[in-house]
Parts: sequence; structure tokens; C-alpha cells
Amino acid sequence: MTEVVSLERAVDVVLERLPAHIRLGLPLGLGKPNRFVNALYARIKALPERQLTVYTALCLSRPSLGDGLQRRFLEPFIERVYGDYLELDFVADLATDALPPNVRIEQFFMQAGATGSSQQAQQAYVSSNYSHAARDINAQGINLVAQLVAEAPERSGFLSVSCNPDITLDLLPMLERRRWEGQAILVLGQVHADLPYMPGDAELPREQFDLLIDTPEHSTLFSTPNQPVGIREHFIGLHASTLVQDGGTLQIGIGALGDAITAALLTRQADNPAYRTVIDEAQTGQWAGLIHQEGGLAPFATGLYGCSEMFVNGLLVLADAGILRRRVLGGPEGPDPVLDTEGAVLHGGFFLGPSSFYARLREMPMEARARFAMTAISYVNTLYGDETLKRQQRTHARFMNTVLSVNLLGAAASDQLPDGRVLSGVGGQFDFVVQGQELEGARSILLLRSWRESGGTVTSNIVWEQGQCTIPRHLRDIVITEYGIADLRGKSDAQVIEALLNIADSRFQPALLDQAQMAGKLPRDFRLDQRFTDNTPQWLEDIRARQPHVFPEYPLGSDFTATEKDLLRALNWVKSKFHFTELLDLGRAALEAPDASLYPEELARMRLDAPSGLREQLEQRLLLAGLQATRL
Repeated sequence: MTEVVSLERAVDVVLERLPAHIRLGLPLGLGKPNRFVNALYARIKALPERQLTVYTALCLSRPSLGDGLQRRFLEPFIERVYGDYLELDFVADLATDALPPNVRIEQFFMQAGATGSSQQAQQAYVSSNYSHAARDINAQGINLVAQLVAEAPERSGFLSVSCNPDITLDLLPMLERRRWEGQAILVLGQVHADLPYMPGDAELPREQFDLLIDTPEHSTLFSTPNQPVGIREHFIGLHASTLVQDGGTLQIGIGALGDAITAALLTRQADNPAYRTVIDEAQTGQWAGLIHQEGGLAPFATGLYGCSEMFVNGLLVLADAGILRRRVLGGPEGPDPVLDTEGAVLHGGFFLGPSSFYARLREMPMEARARFAMTAISYVNTLYGDETLKRQQRTHARFMNTVLSVNLLGAAASDQLPDGRVLSGVGGQFDFVVQGQELEGARSILLLRSWRESGGTVTSNIVWEQGQCTIPRHLRDIVITEYGIADLRGKSDAQVIEALLNIADSRFQPALLDQAQMAGKLPRDFRLDQRFTDNTPQWLEDIRARQPHVFPEYPLGSDFTATEKDLLRALNWVKSKFHFTELLDLGRAALEAPDASLYPEELARMRLDAPSGLREQLEQRLLLAGLQATRL
């Protein structure tokens, strides 16, 4: 029987009914009831005789403010966008290795960049595929599940796990079996007033929850503002869009690359002549056979179906544009006889996005919302169970995932640095790579920026030696960089090396070629085709200059004001100059910076319209130089 209790009473019940060691499972990302978790954490810290282990992933926190110009830019923006978002108290302690000895936080996926220097976080990281997370958590003896839920007046008697049915739906039957064995287990929910109510599989009877907190949460939902999409991301998105087949299935992720794919598909649909012009200029004729066989350049007549562990803003935009519209019937629980009369255009496991994404879902009639079937991760990320149905639904699937590096033999790294420090996690990437191999007509597509810059040094992301591997070479399939497409499936090592050299940045091709030849993997007389020896950032910029409307900076909208967009562009320019080889240029640009009267709004926004002291004067000059250099 469900008990409706205060937050403090909920903590009391948990401490009274569960063993000394509380093993708490929290959803990945958005669905954590932070206020309850903070109350429990505070109580456990004061009770050294008790233990708390938290099993979760992606603990979300506001971006770090930094200092100097970055802080001036971020402070007002974060205050406006994140408002009263309630941080998890243990996240700050974890980041500084300050967790008490009776608390442990185990994550299978981490917020990128948040815990790289935390020994406690790195040592407690669990490397699991997303599809195995419920199994692995249950095996640890989890005895408490706590989750944000949504409610809707028209769905009386039910609550929706909304943004996070992913692991919860897989875990609940496992917990029920253990309850029958006599183990003490509690399931707790708290309604969030702004969480979209997702019908279908995400709905649970209210009595599924042992405890419901009596006061709905009203704090700001964590959001991920759309970031600018750069020239490299746009070209990766363009190449990827040519491999999407009408009537097929699509999976994409969050961030600039996902937004770039969305932007390219929107252009393919709405402005096909411009799309084809840019495709021609990007010399995709080299891959015409692959595009003809696997994708296409025409607008979508039938439309796409989405099968994506993460329901991202880009997929919602594609649905609104009429591209994501191929409906499929059935799911883990079958079609909803009331709402799901025409089938789903997407099956997803969790969602996270900008605040406008949540608002768009809340505004939809329930029947329209039901097109987006939030369900168990075991359904989305695997073929096991309902395999016949899944194969019927997932025709011509294109699973697109981002990686950090690829070696010349086709193995990819995406979750950790060569020194072993985990940046994020495997998540569902391996799951979808495997599906790309197992589904008839499917392809796994790995997206890679061909180079990176750190501390003023530019290095290739296509490498000969690689410190670690997320996707092994025997699963190599398609790799895309800003310079083109490498089709690796079924190819010999020499053919794979050649295909990857063709899409590497030309600054690094000679050294990579030499390493492959030294290892005996390419003939000593091998030479790159001349068509691929001008893979340079300038070549991409020249194409953009001729077709600028195809490369919008914020293709899915933005939380930044017009002034903030100008500032962000300028700040990125200043940041790019902070290395030895360009410090002289930066100093000269600061000395020759334009008059402050030309940028009154930008300076006022950064509180540098009346600089006080030498530091603020220097910051103003640097900012003015950046504004001048990036003026559109």
C-alpha cells in the first residue's frame, strides 16, 4: 500500500525499514529526486554506523563558472537558465574527494569533464553497457529506488516515470522477485510539477510506489542549452545525412554533432537544391556508390522512425518537421488501446534537453505525446526479446554515435583518456554498434572530429596507436569525419587504413601513412589519391562562404540572446589564441582593439563598460579584439 509522506518522514521510513547498508538506485540524468537524495545523504553522513551506496549515472550539475571573462559571461546566463535548480550535495563532495567513508557513489556513465580529477569517482566507476545496468545494479543488492515522476489529471491512478523509464522498467520485475524472497525493498517517487507526463510503457500504477512524497517538486528542471554548431560539426552532419535512407530508422545523440545531423536532414527536406549543391561541393561523389546503396539525397516521402536510447531535442524537431513520422505498432507492453492507436514514431529510454524541449512536450495533447514511446532500455538497446517485432520496426537502421579517436585499423575510443581516466562511459554506444552489425540493412556510423587542439597543439584524432578501445576493430563499419566517409565493413586492413587516411586531416596524413608502412600494413609504394590531399579547415570554410545559409550557428534555436551569441563567438576566439604561437597576435589585437563605443551592449552585458583597474582594462581590450575578429 502506498504511503504519502513528508520528505523528512520518507527519510525516517527508509532508515527504519531498510538494513544498515542502504543501496540506492537513482535514474540516469534528469529523473533524480534531488531534494530527497540530499536529505538522505545529510542524515547518513551524521550516522557513521549506517552505509549508503548510490548506483546511478550522469549526475547533472551546473557548468563551472571559471574565472575572468568566462565567469563574467556565464554567471548571468547560468542564473537565467538554471534558476533554482537543486544540485545534488554529494556531487560537490565527490568532485573534491570529500565523500564520507560510509558513502560510495558508483556510476556507469559520468557527466563529461565533471569528475576527471576525482579519485573517488574514478575508482568507483563501473564499466557496463547501458543494457546491462539493471542486471548489474540488481546484483549489488539494491534495496531502494527513488525517482521523479509526473502526474496528469486525465490519467488518474497512474504516475509516469516520464524522462526515465530506461532502467526502472527493467529493474522493477527483478526487485519484485527479491521481495518474494523476503528482502526489504522500497520504491519511492516524487512528482515534479514541470516534468512532461509520458503515457504508455512509462506509466505505472500509483500502488507500484511504496512511498510518495506529499509535496510536488517545483525547482527548475536541469536543461542542456543548445550549443553553437561549428563548421566541422556541420560537415560531419552533412555526410551522415546522406546515409539516412527514406523509410529507415535513426538513432542520434545529444550535442553539436546530433544537432548538425538534424540540421542537415532539415535542409535535405526543406531546401533540397541547396542541400545537393553543398553535397556536390564537399566532393561526396567519391562515395556516390555507398550513398546510392545505403542512403539518399532526396526529401523524405515515407519518413523515419526513431529508435534511440536518448530522446533528444533534434528528434523532436525532426518530428515537428514531418521527417520523423514513420509509425510502428507494438512495444514491450503492446500498443496502448486508448492513446497508441496509430503507433509510435520513436521508442526512447530517457530524455534530456533544453527547457524548450520539455515545454514542447508538456504543451502537446496526450495523444500527440504518445507518439514518443518512452520505454525500457532493454527494448531500445537490444534485439533480444521481441526480436521479430524489432527487426520489422528497425528497417535500414542508422545508429550514429560520437567517438574521441579511431585508430587506422578501425578500433574506436569514446569513453576514457589514454591514461585510464574515464570521461563519460560506454553507455549504449556498444549496444547500437552491435545492432548495426546484427540487423539486416543496418549500419553503425561513428562520428569523429578529425583533429583536436589542446594547449595550442593540434593533433590528429585518427591515430596509429591508441591507449584504449571502446569499439573493437572487428566491429568496424562506417566512420565519418568532416572530410568524408570511410566504409570499413568487410574490408582488409590495408583497405581500412586507406579509407581512414582519405578522411584524415591532410596535416597528419604523411606521418600516419609512414607509420602504416613501417608496420608493413601498406605497400612501400602506396600513395594517397590526390583527391584527398586537400583536407583542410580552409577548404571547408570556402564551401561555407559560398553557401552560408546551409550552416546555421544554432540550427535548433538557442537560449543565448543575440548579444550573448556575439560574445560567445568572441570568447572562443580569445581562448583559441591563448597559446605560445599566437600570443603575439593576441597582444597585437588587444593593442589595436576597436573603440569601446562600437560595442556598448556587449560590454554592458559583461560588466566591462566602465573597467576598473588594470585587469578589467585588459579584459575589456581582449574582449573588444575578439568581437572585432568575429564580427559577422
